[in-house]
Amino acid sequence: MTDQPLIETTQDAMSSCPSCLEGPVTLRTIRKWSKANNKWSCLTCYDATTARWMAEAGLPTMLVGDTAAEMILGFDSTIHAPLDFLILLTAAVKRGAPNVFVMGDMPFLSYQVDEASAVTNAGRFMTEGNADAVKLEVDRNYLDRFAAICNAGVASVAHLGSKPQQAKQAGGYTSAGRNADAAQIIVEDAIAFEQAGASMLLLEAVPEEVSSAVVSATTIPVIGCGAGTDCHGQVVVLQDLAGLTKWQPAFAKPTSNLGIELGNVAKNWMENVHSSSLGTHPYKMRDGESQRFTS
Repeated sequence: MTDQPLIETTQDAMSSCPSCLEGPVTLRTIRKWSKANNKWSCLTCYDATTARWMAEAGLPTMLVGDTAAEMILGFDSTIHAPLDFLILLTAAVKRGAPNVFVMGDMPFLSYQVDEASAVTNAGRFMTEGNADAVKLEVDRNYLDRFAAICNAGVASVAHLGSKPQQAKQAGGYTSAGRNADAAQIIVEDAIAFEQAGASMLLLEAVPEEVSSAVVSATTIPVIGCGAGTDCHGQVVVLQDLAGLTKWQPAFAKPTSNLGIELGNVAKNWMENVHSSSLGTHPYKMRDGESQRFTS
């Protein structure tokens, strides 16, 4: 790898935007930004190369999501993400972006079975995956287990609202908090998980009134994923923004057509191979060796 910057950035362009360009982003950094209402960004990431590019752009936080089951492995649901696989990806992302705050997503059945395995698996994200925090899809049924993870010294993010790992139980991916009673439960859960030790909250697919109420009722950073602009931070799946997926949620419409660009790379390579237009071959035999070899 070259040590030269991959992306040119100017201080003026980044001065008002929270980024990782000025040093490591920690939980303390995120708390400071959130308290000042300085909005910060997060994207999913699953490999060191992509992490490095996004870190060069200044992206301060990344989530190694269980969406890797869909984006990397080709499954139709996040529940198929293996624990060991996500830990490996988390470590790769952190190696590619050492100054970025990296969250590891605890996959289906990695914390639901019992408290001991939940704490152990969360700890593996920290020790083997070098994660800065872990994220869990939870409700108050998991409050004690979540508290045990926090008490073990693991910075933890409570994922509330829509929970993709429970999509089959709900009959499909759905939004959450769309009536007053459901909204109140989310707010109460947010308060309870902060009291249990949550370092941050993540709200997915909820109305803006709900996220606004959660931000007002709690004192820790709140990440939105289709939860409106009142949240301190925002996260979406990178592949959705890059135009690599066939379908995107309404809150993550593509901002580029990287899929077309990748297709062009493949087409150009096919044409070059077909026409033997590969440039000057870089490997030559030593002086006199070609004659000896062919004689």
